Amino acid sequence: MKSPVNIKEKAYEKQNKKMRSEYTSETGKKLGKRLTKGTNKRRVSFACRFAGMAGAMKNAKGEPTKKAMALKKWGFGSVEAARNFCQKNKSKKSWVHHFKNHLAVNHH
Repeated sequence: MKSPVNIKEKAYEKQNKKMRSEYTSETGKKLGKRLTKGTNKRRVSFACRFAGMAGAMKNAKGEPTKKAMALKKWGFGSVEAARNFCQKNKSKKSWVHHFKNHLAVNHH
């Protein structure tokens, strides 16, 4: 007998594939693949987004939520792991600093 987690995982993958296909047909663009390791800027961005996202990691039945499964698929075991990864790897420059540099370079 298959465990509920495996069934849920297959349903998650099926939905993910469908949404990616719809995105491609609507925009003509392909989404990048999941990045499960390394410090690629897309993975850092994902970690920062999901670290700040509200929502439980398990539903009322004790099964992992879509949020939990997405984090797992991207190589994070918890919201805290994603938050720590985000803090460690996000760009050190703030947008304000970038904006000031842009003005200084382009208006002197």
